[in-house]
Amino acid sequence: MGTSATRKTAVSRKRQAAATKAPSTGKRRATGRTAAITRKPSAAAKDARPAANRPSVIPMISYEDGIAALEWLRIAFGFRETVRLTTPDGKLSHGEMEAGDGLIMLASPTPEYRSPKHHREVCEQARKWSTVPWIIDGVLVHVDDLDGHFARAKAAGAMILSDIDEGLPGRRYRAEDFEGHRWFFFEKDHA
Repeated sequence: MGTSATRKTAVSRKRQAAATKAPSTGKRRATGRTAAITRKPSAAAKDARPAANRPSVIPMISYEDGIAALEWLRIAFGFRETVRLTTPDGKLSHGEMEAGDGLIMLASPTPEYRSPKHHREVCEQARKWSTVPWIIDGVLVHVDDLDGHFARAKAAGAMILSDIDEGLPGRRYRAEDFEGHRWFFFEKDHA
């Protein structure tokens, strides 16, 4: 009886291991707390790796209305749209924008997603932590002309969290976009 139980356990483990493997995509599929890698990246996947000139860190930001975000960020902050992929129903599935030599990615992830602004409307804790002008889960961006950037953002309707501050660590201001994401803008040091 011990041998039969041992065989059943071994077969069961093999079946479980086989079930955790993804088809042939090289992706991982989690089972409990562990995941199994199924294949090494193909030559095509290696070619799809980020270019050497891409930033090492790229913020990925969710928006309820990703299409509107592309336009608003262009007008208010001067970002340049470089990629726009939409779903059949017209929602943004993936967007990319450049800011100087930096890059952000954005999308509208699910209908259930709520922006920081809408989250504050229904969550007392979020309202409390948003009363300070500091950057909470935000992005820092260096700009050439801080005064011009500030004027542009204000004219486009950005919520200005702080006027331009002077002194260490540098000239800067803080703002919130139309969905409540926080941005910290620093003037580049050209010395």
